[in-house]
Amino acid sequence: METTDPPASLVCREVRDRRGRVYRVGESDVDLLGRRRIWMVVLPWLGMTGVGCAAYAFFAAQNGLREAHAWGGDLWGESLFGPTVLWVSTQVAVALPAGRLRESGRLSARAAMTGGAFGILVGCLALAFAPDLVVACLVFGVVGGAGAGLVHATCLTLPGKWYPERRGGPTGFVASGCAFGAVPFLLTALPGPGSLLERADRPAVLTLTGAAVCLAVAAAGWPLREPPKNWWPPHPDPLVVPADPVARRVREKNPPAVRHYAPEEAARTPVLWLMWLCLLGAAGVTVLDVCLLAPLAREAGLGDSIAHSATTPAVVAGGAGLGAVGALSDRLGRRTTLTAACLVLGTAQFGVLLTGRAGGLPLLVCCAAAAGLAGGAVLVLVTAMAADHFGENHSASAYGLLAGAWLLPVLVGSGTTAAAAGVRDPHGAFLLAGCTGLACAVLALFLKAPGRPDARRIVPNPHPLGEEMA
Repeated sequence: METTDPPASLVCREVRDRRGRVYRVGESDVDLLGRRRIWMVVLPWLGMTGVGCAAYAFFAAQNGLREAHAWGGDLWGESLFGPTVLWVSTQVAVALPAGRLRESGRLSARAAMTGGAFGILVGCLALAFAPDLVVACLVFGVVGGAGAGLVHATCLTLPGKWYPERRGGPTGFVASGCAFGAVPFLLTALPGPGSLLERADRPAVLTLTGAAVCLAVAAAGWPLREPPKNWWPPHPDPLVVPADPVARRVREKNPPAVRHYAPEEAARTPVLWLMWLCLLGAAGVTVLDVCLLAPLAREAGLGDSIAHSATTPAVVAGGAGLGAVGALSDRLGRRTTLTAACLVLGTAQFGVLLTGRAGGLPLLVCCAAAAGLAGGAVLVLVTAMAADHFGENHSASAYGLLAGAWLLPVLVGSGTTAAAAGVRDPHGAFLLAGCTGLACAVLALFLKAPGRPDARRIVPNPHPLGEEMA
């Protein structure tokens, strides 16, 4: 992990709170970086945008690639099952090792971003020019997926280390980049004879996209740095209750972790697996929305073009509002906001079902957008909550442990068999999804930081000091 080393003349000190947690104070972000720490949010956002752009370019170019290379067969399938499975599986597989390497100092954020950028480029080139389907599938899925996993894990966990006192907003803003990267391809992939992608050369689209993403991600990753272990900004003081009411409320609602938990220690706490289950349920509901919104809209008689456009607001809203949701969680508390997001996610499923039956497009789009925003918010909130509960020093490893819960439903939903099973009974699938979202809201109520005593269980001293002295 490439961390920033302060100048020799800069004085820093380590202080301990009443529970023994160490804070390194005295160094500002400008002292360590030479610039404001907001750059450690903007640059990861660009990296996440590149990953989203590359992923959606792949899905948008699928039909043209089959025609250009005369590819077919069960491995490719109607929904790109083979390459998608490898892409997602590799992302899950590299998340935890990459986090461990970064925290041990053997992999810097710059190296992870540069390696990820070239991995994405190689994957796009393999799809564009590989003469054999199996080779293209393996190279794109393994090399491209590993590159995307490195970028995703680095970008999503770095802002929380530079903003330990209010990480919700920065983490949400960075996560929104993935959805914004998909916007150009969602807009150009609308069905119809005038579609831009219908007239484009798909291998050329993938080549240009891969080159642009590689340059953008590598350039964004070059200035990235990790803060020193246990770093805390000069203001607010970690040992003093802030005088500012806003800062004081943020500290009360999201107190720092009791200590920094190693991945093995975090895996032994029940709260980590409760987070995993909550994230798994929310991700499953979100993937089901993406798979079944268009069939439900077509069943309501809205037409293919309108049915496709109904899914676009879900993706866009899921990205546009993540920064605001993260900032709101700083004010209201991570657990409270997560519970509300799960409630919105579950309720929106019933809204989608009712509006789909009624055939009302505006209400259907609003419910789809609410579901997309709530689903993306769960990922952001659980990622930030993991750092709140287990500390910033091992947040990348904690993300690696949780990554499978978010990507596993994507892996299952990418298969044609799973999608077809849901389409046969979309109403029952949306009812199950709504109940799952509500169950995740109940589960979120039990996500309490390990090692922190519950205030309701603290028994007052029956013999206060005054009575003993009397």
